Amino acid sequence: MQAEPTRAIDADLVRRLVAAQFPQWRHLPVRPVERSGWDNRSFRLGDALVARLPSRAEYAAQVAIEQQWLPRLAPTLPLPIPEPIALGQPAIDYPWSWSVRRWIDGVDAAKAPPADLCRLARDLALFLRALQAIDAAGGPAPGARNFHRGGSLAVYDGQTRQALLALEHQVDRLATTKLWDAALASRWTAPPVWVHGDIAAGNLLMRGDALCAVIDFGGLAIGDPACDLAIAWALLDEPERAVFREVLTPDAETWARGRGWALWKALIVLAGLCGADPSGAETSRRVVCALLSDDSKAAN
Repeated sequence: MQAEPTRAIDADLVRRLVAAQFPQWRHLPVRPVERSGWDNRSFRLGDALVARLPSRAEYAAQVAIEQQWLPRLAPTLPLPIPEPIALGQPAIDYPWSWSVRRWIDGVDAAKAPPADLCRLARDLALFLRALQAIDAAGGPAPGARNFHRGGSLAVYDGQTRQALLALEHQVDRLATTKLWDAALASRWTAPPVWVHGDIAAGNLLMRGDALCAVIDFGGLAIGDPACDLAIAWALLDEPERAVFREVLTPDAETWARGRGWALWKALIVLAGLCGADPSGAETSRRVVCALLSDDSKAAN
């Protein structure tokens, strides 16, 4: 495994990397991007570019995937996605490849939730339909490098049951276990389709109430699209969730696995089994409640 950076990933490091590898941009001001993400640190280069550097070794493999595939996906998608401009190389004080992309203006939906969630649900579903329709031949398989997004949800069975044990006095263990078992009861048997891998509010850029771009394709893979459905409970309420499902038209078993992905993430955050921001606990409780509410209504 490659060593961790020998210094902090900050604006000074980015200036040094840019000056050494891309001298044509050495005059551009460098400033950190607010809320630049968990897996990567992002820095504006002037007004038109952004440098994106993996924060840990486990995220470093994502750079090459995005560099190779984003230009191939972009022409047939209904919304802008990140556009790689240059590929940075490892250096003495930074051990991994990094990228320079074109900056996309917008405010992420986590920072400024849109008032019209029905419009967002529809636009996001149309984007995912278009993504899934692109020829997946030769695309990257899911695995450890993208935390198995697009792969089998069963990878996280042990972790989920560990979380359920830890949370037995905080959640309805019987109901959540039933929901989890239902999610595990099926497999994706159709040909693989493109999967974003991290459809989350922070990766949806808004201009007003309009979804204007989808970013952060580090989890990109081909496989089971169920993981991309978890946003339906993480961000949308019941009416908007119905719009999302109607437009995207997943089959019932894929919808059930999508619920499983949403449940797994919510439970491990609540149980403190991942390094996520503890402030996500409130959202995770809301997700569990929404999942159980949907399950109860479906049973009646």
